[in-house]
Amino acid sequence: MTGPKMLRRSLLGAGLATPLLGAGLARAQAPTDPENTLFLELKDGRVTIQLLPELAPRHVERIKLLARRNFYDNTPFHRVIEGFMAQGGDPTGTGTGGSDLPDLPAEFTPANRARFLRGTCGMARTSNPNSANSQFFIMFAPAPNLDGQYTIWGRVVAGMEAVDKIKRGQGPSGMVPQPADRIRAMRVAADAR
Repeated sequence: MTGPKMLRRSLLGAGLATPLLGAGLARAQAPTDPENTLFLELKDGRVTIQLLPELAPRHVERIKLLARRNFYDNTPFHRVIEGFMAQGGDPTGTGTGGSDLPDLPAEFTPANRARFLRGTCGMARTSNPNSANSQFFIMFAPAPNLDGQYTIWGRVVAGMEAVDKIKRGQGPSGMVPQPADRIRAMRVAADAR
């Protein structure tokens, strides 16, 4: 398969089917910048995400633009792997969809600056490092094998218990049987009422 709509399952690379367990969510202060804070409304409550434009300015701008377009509203978490991550942001729910915007160039962060820990928000992509579009994932546990290989654009600072309750997928791919849990709404805090 080739092309920008190529199956976006590259997180299942060698060794990633085995969940990595370990340290809990890094302690974080509540974000004070409403322009760089997201509210993700899930069936089990609100999740507050601190955006990290200093790590991934293009990806943060993309997430905010799509949130402001209500793109993420009612989209499913189509891949959810216990002990690893929950992936959403594909309106088709197949893992092959994205927005009408062009793919983004990689903004990988060295592990000495940011790591994939519990609560880290990363951008999904194909095997092409420059193929991130709209799909993202939230980590349930640390995954050092992702460090420096995927773009980190945010971190959960409140409401991780709601993320923990997202319906899990089946088999090694983690594809979620229907009905999948959905994002009720995603809003930039500066725009929230």
